[in-house]
Amino acid sequence: MNVLKNRVTNTHRKLAVSAAAAIAALGLALAGCGSQGSTSSSSSSASGSNGSNSAVGKPLDTAAYDKIIAAGSVADSSTVDANTWASAVKKAGVLKVGGTKTSALFSLQSPDDNKVRGFDAGLSQLLARYIIGDAKTDVSVVTSSTREAVLQNGTVDSVFATYSITPARMQKIDFAGPYYVSRQGILVKSTNTSIKSVKDLDGKKVGVQAGSTGPQVVKKAAPKATVQEFQDDSQLVQAIKQGRIDAYVVDQSLVLGDVAKEPKALKVVGSGFGTPDPYGIGLPKGSDAKPFVNAWLKKIVADGTWAKLWKATIGDRTGVTTVPKVPTIGSLNIK
Repeated sequence: MNVLKNRVTNTHRKLAVSAAAAIAALGLALAGCGSQGSTSSSSSSASGSNGSNSAVGKPLDTAAYDKIIAAGSVADSSTVDANTWASAVKKAGVLKVGGTKTSALFSLQSPDDNKVRGFDAGLSQLLARYIIGDAKTDVSVVTSSTREAVLQNGTVDSVFATYSITPARMQKIDFAGPYYVSRQGILVKSTNTSIKSVKDLDGKKVGVQAGSTGPQVVKKAAPKATVQEFQDDSQLVQAIKQGRIDAYVVDQSLVLGDVAKEPKALKVVGSGFGTPDPYGIGLPKGSDAKPFVNAWLKKIVADGTWAKLWKATIGDRTGVTTVPKVPTIGSLNIK
């Protein structure tokens, strides 16, 4: 849900007003945001990505997803035994994860088999398989306000929750990554005609997630907007649909997922804006988890697993064919 500052040069992608076109255009923006380089990188060109309106709301191919997870690599015993954090996870036989179960593209629980699947969920399951030999995770639902606390009190071993890296959070926990980069997007009701870009937010009621960087982002971009905080994404979507707020500002990854779930009720307006927002994996402060997880991230990028997972969970469902480049893992030059 929110925010790392890796300073990535990014070409803004204009999003069409219709929900279907918005999904395709937003996918391009996200592809451009995930870029290589510790301080800067170039975005992918529009000609390299083909948006397909028919892909909007396309369900996840669970068989293909499960196959990717089952094929994930397993670390040898010496690699795990050399790391205190990983050894404890292996001994427990499960990776305890702080995450969500309602994010359409990143972490969504299936009503059919109760399994949680998505880009973030898949990464956590691949990490569990790497450590334990079995992709077994135990997901505790977290919000923007509780993610640091569950790591600090030992409720979870890790947090995979579109977790933006910020200096304040880095004082409390460690981050592995970044593994993905987003920007800010604007979500409105599909019938809304008064908001077309970030400049139209002034004077409007704008919803953000409590504990996120949303209030600061909106204050900077639209100082005359009235900011209202909600606990989670689902509450904000309901507030938009009921007309209690005019717009919802959040990472493009969530915007993309919300419109994918309800393309008739919601739409994206304007371009991605604000500082590039790389995501990290939250880990206990001061543990030896970070170097272990960073090494694993580099491994799954190099062997193509990261790209396969992104394609199955995001690309194939939005019609975006260009896989985003991964930011330089381990480069946390946050300001």
